[in-house]
Amino acid sequence: MLAIEKLNQFYGESHTLWDLDLDVPTGQCTCVMGRNGVGKTTLLKAVMGEVAVKNGKLRYTTETGEIELTKKAVEERSRLGIGYVPQGRQIFPLLTVEDNLRTGLAARSDGLKKIPERVYELFPVLKEMKNRRGGDLSGGQQQQLAIGRALVIEPKLLILDEPGEGIQPNIVAQIGQVIRQLINEDGLTVLLVEQKLPFARKYADRFVIMDRGRPVAKGEISELSNELIKQHLTV
Repeated sequence: MLAIEKLNQFYGESHTLWDLDLDVPTGQCTCVMGRNGVGKTTLLKAVMGEVAVKNGKLRYTTETGEIELTKKAVEERSRLGIGYVPQGRQIFPLLTVEDNLRTGLAARSDGLKKIPERVYELFPVLKEMKNRRGGDLSGGQQQQLAIGRALVIEPKLLILDEPGEGIQPNIVAQIGQVIRQLINEDGLTVLLVEQKLPFARKYADRFVIMDRGRPVAKGEISELSNELIKQHLTV
């Protein structure tokens, strides 16, 4: 689905991503892990086009062929079927839940103006609260809204930056279950940044550990050993 090759990114003089190689297989959840400041969020922003890259390739495979994403603007990447849920949710607090969801429709390639019923099936609370302002929702409900907004485009690739951060455990579990449901039933591909080990082990298929802007370990989630955790993840 997505192949990242020799990706380099800089913030001013600071070299953030170093010749980064990463494969995101179709129909699986790939979890990117690592300590704070190793480049995880920068990687996701690079895939979405929110930060410029110095060089390297982002090869995105669709039903019609392979596309080089580094040549595409942010809005074009969304129209290619890439949904993005940034860290911190970034919903519109003064808009209703329904209007927040509608903002995602602008990124659809087919011009559909109706919120897909699938979004409400996955997150019934959004239908119950569709006339309530986004800022009036709990943190967990806002995260569901942010994910729902990304799902409005019916993406082929969903990118999530720490979806469980700062929300109650039952909502975290629900989000994990929705991720698996979308993968198993809809064939969705997921690229996930997540710090919570139990969440990653339960819902991801593969892991990649980053350190200093490059992957230092990767494999099936069953291969995420205590030795790797102690070496690269514990503080």
